[in-house]
Amino acid sequence: MKNKVTKPSTSRRNRYNAPNHIKRKFISAPLSPSLRAEYGTRSMPVVVDDTVSITKGDRKLAEGKVLRVNSGDCKIYIEGVTRARQDGSTVQIPVRAENVMITRLNLDDQWRKDILERKGFSAEA
Repeated sequence: MKNKVTKPSTSRRNRYNAPNHIKRKFISAPLSPSLRAEYGTRSMPVVVDDTVSITKGDRKLAEGKVLRVNSGDCKIYIEGVTRARQDGSTVQIPVRAENVMITRLNLDDQWRKDILERKGFSAEA
């Protein structure tokens, strides 16, 4: 979003109608203090198999692995964060990415390692 926009409604419209490669960055979460010191960056986009801790809401301090990331509505689904429906079945609770903190990164992807080196400084340096 290159253009400066002052109207909140226009900003929201641009955010909701953004393409997926831009929406992916909206699903970013802050890193834990230990990871922040190690990698030299404050936040990263959340991906599947990251371990996160919820920092806000009634599920505060719950921790688990990320099972699914929904870029359409900018929500993530965490292992163990469920509720019971009226009929007795359990359903995953969607959580906004800005309300969690990444405690362990999934570094299986080489692209993600390159992003960390580009954003901060190398762990060996």
